[in-house]
Amino acid sequence: MQIGTRPRRDFQALEKRRRQAAKLFQKGERLASVARMLNASRQSVSRWYRQWKKGGAAALRSAGRAGRKPKLDAAELQKVEAALRQGARANAFGTDLWTLPRVAAVIERVTGVQYHPGHVWRVLKALGWSLQRPARRARKRDEEAIRRWVSQRWPAVKKTPGVEKHGFCSKTRAGSANSRRSGAPGRRAARPRS
Repeated sequence: MQIGTRPRRDFQALEKRRRQAAKLFQKGERLASVARMLNASRQSVSRWYRQWKKGGAAALRSAGRAGRKPKLDAAELQKVEAALRQGARANAFGTDLWTLPRVAAVIERVTGVQYHPGHVWRVLKALGWSLQRPARRARKRDEEAIRRWVSQRWPAVKKTPGVEKHGFCSKTRAGSANSRRSGAPGRRAARPRS
């Protein structure tokens, strides 16, 4: 789990716990003991009990997935991915580089659903795509000249620590030439009174 993200709730396990509560309510168990047995809060058990009283065990069924429904279903996602796999040039763009605004335009053209370019990465993540930046290289790159420079010139240019150690010039270090001399270690030097 990544830091800063909430763990996903297991809706099936939560529904199973509510069904167990319904069985315990049917047996006549007290709400406090149901809460202890199921490791749930008393407020939740009380709410479950009210729902159970009104609609039976069916009232405790899961409502399904929480949050807003996705704009694109699985078939539409497949259409988008097929269009993206054709490449940017095949989708009437000047280069083969995919950008978020370009992907948003393709999504709108293929499905009719508008996405803000800042949120397109969620669709790409759902498709299993990841951020990849093209490596910038010179068009007239001379590999032999690069290899020669690294083997011959770089060792001459590269700074290496010398054999002798240089001192520190920090005023806070005891061995510094700039530090004030004091009496015994750990004691401040006496100041002259004026």
